[in-house]
Amino acid sequence: MSKKVVLAYSGGLDTSIIIPWLKENYGYEVVAMAVDLGQGEELAPLREKALRSGAAKIYIEDAREEFVTDYIFPTLKAGAVYEGEYLLGTSFARPLIAKRLVAVARREGAVAVAHGATGKGNDQVRFELSLKALAPDLEIIAPWRLWDIRSREDAMDYAAERDIPVPATREHPYSLDRNIWHLSHEGGDLEDPWNEPRDDMYLLTTPPRQAPDEPAYVEIEFTRGEPVAVNGEKLSPLALVTKLNEIGGAHGIGITDIVENRLVGMKSRGVYETPGGTILVAAHRALERLTLDRATLHFKEHTALRYAELVYDGMWFSPLREALDAFVTVTQENVTGLARLKLYKGRSSPAGTKSPYSLYNQEFVTFGADEVYNQKDAEGFINLFGLPLKVRALMKKEAGLA
Repeated sequence: MSKKVVLAYSGGLDTSIIIPWLKENYGYEVVAMAVDLGQGEELAPLREKALRSGAAKIYIEDAREEFVTDYIFPTLKAGAVYEGEYLLGTSFARPLIAKRLVAVARREGAVAVAHGATGKGNDQVRFELSLKALAPDLEIIAPWRLWDIRSREDAMDYAAERDIPVPATREHPYSLDRNIWHLSHEGGDLEDPWNEPRDDMYLLTTPPRQAPDEPAYVEIEFTRGEPVAVNGEKLSPLALVTKLNEIGGAHGIGITDIVENRLVGMKSRGVYETPGGTILVAAHRALERLTLDRATLHFKEHTALRYAELVYDGMWFSPLREALDAFVTVTQENVTGLARLKLYKGRSSPAGTKSPYSLYNQEFVTFGADEVYNQKDAEGFINLFGLPLKVRALMKKEAGLA
């Protein structure tokens, strides 16, 4: 009986040709495994494509709810955004795929797992660090680091020689990654950062200039940092993100065009569509500003940067991320309430927040008369707060340095 290898299969160009390549070069029986993270219609042809490409069988695992509750929401609550713009849609999908890959490998008695990430990208790191954390005994095969194929054109030729159907063409050469959180576009004319993305490239989002001329308002309710309702309608995590994708996409929300720093040392250019995610991040941030004290909010901003780097770098199953989750959980105890956003031609702007745990007290901040704040107290505060500056200035004067 042939040894088995389980391949993380997407049905795209790379993983489609990896099936025959593994059989030809390793003699393994190939079991394909796809994870439904919200790719939509992309999943429909996978079973037939995998078998036609030479797979012995294929698993299609529905992990959408787990993806939202256990990967998206923790990252949202942490406020993690990589390099100020990237909402990590591909990054936190990879550890979940790796987790399901290990589960299928155990079920099938496989000796190895394989993935289609290239040797230039971040995904190889994300997959393999997750696999090392979850199943250090499994062999990992990364064809892009082993075979003679050097370009997408070579890969398309390889597929054509074996009559393997693939979605990529020379007319539409983009590398796409889609899930319930986002859709990423890389490659093709985007490899030149001087090229502006074409409007016809977007699949989830209306180009902002074509969005409605009237703004829309959306209210999101949070409980302990997690979104639970949209416009007063209680929704499951998956249904909530889906609804916000529809609302945000219609108004051109969530298009991000960035040159980012890959973990492997090079810069890359990607265009991301994250309509619902962009709304949620803005709403969560607005509610935190209302409910977190200054010291906690500022410290959390520092940890958010580290959290984002950990997720981006593939360290999801690391002790540090788990420890940061514990900190984040405490910070979210009072992040409960409503955040209202105004959506207009690609922009999502805060339009109101309220919470039973609000730290905003109008009596203290009003410009009108009040009975709770003695403005004379500020003088003593300023004198003490500024004392180090005063002492330093006196020293410089006495030392002739002023």
